[in-house]
Amino acid sequence: MPGPRIALVTRRPQPEHDRDLPVLARALADAGAEVRIVGWDDPEADWAGFDLAMIRSTWDYTWRAEEYVAWADRCARLTRLANPADVVRWNTDKRYLGELAAAGVPTVRTAYRAPGDGDELPPADGEFVVKPTSGAGARYAARYGAHEREAARAHLARLHEEGLTAMVQPYMRQIDVTGERALVFVGGQFLHAIRKGAVLAPGTAYDADKVSHPDPRPWRSTDAELDVVERALAAIPGSPELLYARVDLVDGDGEGDGGGPRVMELELVEPNLFLRFHPDSLPRVTEVILKHAQ
Repeated sequence: MPGPRIALVTRRPQPEHDRDLPVLARALADAGAEVRIVGWDDPEADWAGFDLAMIRSTWDYTWRAEEYVAWADRCARLTRLANPADVVRWNTDKRYLGELAAAGVPTVRTAYRAPGDGDELPPADGEFVVKPTSGAGARYAARYGAHEREAARAHLARLHEEGLTAMVQPYMRQIDVTGERALVFVGGQFLHAIRKGAVLAPGTAYDADKVSHPDPRPWRSTDAELDVVERALAAIPGSPELLYARVDLVDGDGEGDGGGPRVMELELVEPNLFLRFHPDSLPRVTEVILKHAQ
């Protein structure tokens, strides 16, 4: 009996720095699946010919968010899409952080400025960050000191010119000490975690290239981190079945936010799973993907 037909969905051209992709393709093929690596916007792709389309490194979607969400809706009508199209639609806009905060999940405090809202910035006593609500890899993100508000307003204006909604957050100073932790869940169960360094350096322009995962290394998660992550996942609208999820956490400063781990991002669309740091996780990931393809 032939194995399931699985599309691992990426961008075109395929990103060389997606180290998970060839590892997953090989493991699934060894387990009996028929695997193809397919660009999400490939006009020749026959999505109905697959039992599962698993989104992986579609890392150009932030430049074409509306087109990408429309593709997810179309693909989900033809085959099983992981994660589901309504999750993709919700998670591609970081205004979801406001929904998580309203549900009582500890998050990084965030203000939003849509095109037409003007260039007024919320009060900030210290450093703060401006970035778009649709973004990945720190695209169009920058860190500003309290004396750099004019530069930040120019950044805000550029985002609005591009038709992008901006988000403004306090710079979480503890990230320079304790880093950012990424906790990965597969099939609803905690899998593994990594710790990475701070992405935004002072003085780096918002349109400069940045290293999105500096100095990654394995991490042993704490009970407090797992509690916040589980609360965040429970607050996703509709309680969808997720093949994978990654939650990125930073520590509060203990002054205005109570301290402890807080959600920086909830990655449900195309997260790096960091399998190279946890090779023992590969059999479990393979098992869950095959189950979803049934």
